Amino acid sequence: MVELTSDMIEKYLKEAFGTETALVDYGDIGSLDKQGMKKFGYGKPLLVRFKVKGKVQETVISVMKGDNYGHQFYWDRAAVLMFQYETSGSLKRHVRPMGLGYVNKSGKMIPLSEPEEFFILNEKLEGYDYFNDLDRIRKGKFLDSDNDRAGELSDWLVDIHSLKKDDPSLYMRRVRELIGSSECIMGLVDEAYSHPCEHFSQGRFIKLEKRLIDWRWKLAHYTHRLCAVHGDFHPWNVLVDGSDGFSVLDRSRGEWGEAAGDLSCMAANYILFGLYKGGSFSEQFRKMYMTYFERYLEKTGDIEILQVIAPFFVFRGLVIASPVWYPDHPETVRSSLLRFIENVLEEEVFDYAGFERYMR
Repeated sequence: MVELTSDMIEKYLKEAFGTETALVDYGDIGSLDKQGMKKFGYGKPLLVRFKVKGKVQETVISVMKGDNYGHQFYWDRAAVLMFQYETSGSLKRHVRPMGLGYVNKSGKMIPLSEPEEFFILNEKLEGYDYFNDLDRIRKGKFLDSDNDRAGELSDWLVDIHSLKKDDPSLYMRRVRELIGSSECIMGLVDEAYSHPCEHFSQGRFIKLEKRLIDWRWKLAHYTHRLCAVHGDFHPWNVLVDGSDGFSVLDRSRGEWGEAAGDLSCMAANYILFGLYKGGSFSEQFRKMYMTYFERYLEKTGDIEILQVIAPFFVFRGLVIASPVWYPDHPETVRSSLLRFIENVLEEEVFDYAGFERYMR
């Protein structure tokens, strides 16, 4: 755990922003409660208010929480933060990085030398997490603007995915990471599910992994699809109601990848929230899902994405069906999601309009 003090923060700010920098306040985002300092090492972000030549600025200081998904060592976490610092500023609507550093073994926040833990500074943005809107809809309050928002999120993906890159080896690296990475499919199978698992037998996991090998070889024929991506486009990484409508956070897993990864991520969460109605799928979430999907297909003309999206849905399905992260799912919701990830791999082209049948 890393414990920060006001003296540490101010010394870092002076090194990063100049000697005419002064710390104004710090603490939990929203309240500036100093108790947040004690939890900083557990991945809890801190809001820091400071002055540079008399002008007040705000930044959010964050570290990554160590976990079993390929982030056990500080150098694992450093790689993620370095990537975010290097690339986030080039992605439209993404929060802008303001600094990068680490806390050394002596407890000092400094530029690189004998590092122990890395941190990143990002600009402070206004807004609230998009999942709050989805939770409101789940509870029965749907607005016309909710469907408009789904279209806006789709339009943003259309925009960022328009940037292409010719690098077949990089595309296949991303496919390998999707299937075998500690924070993707096989890492989830190992760490996000107990074994034996009461919800999914070992035989089903084995069959799922074998089927994914077939898909790995299929995707080798689609290396021309490499494009700019966000990498973790879910409702907890979208801030809404800001001056520009929405902003995105936490770009992950690489600057380049397969567009299907981003498209499936938000779509899977619309499916998750729609299942909570019970009995039949929510009409409101189906409407948002269809707007989101059809807008993307219409504006990109990328029908080919339906030929490659299945294993990306498996990844996202394993996340949102996990009893570790979502212990309170009704059994009907969890079992529907787990059937979805099995059945979606059995067809060569994803039937986006008939997605409900994959859960039966």
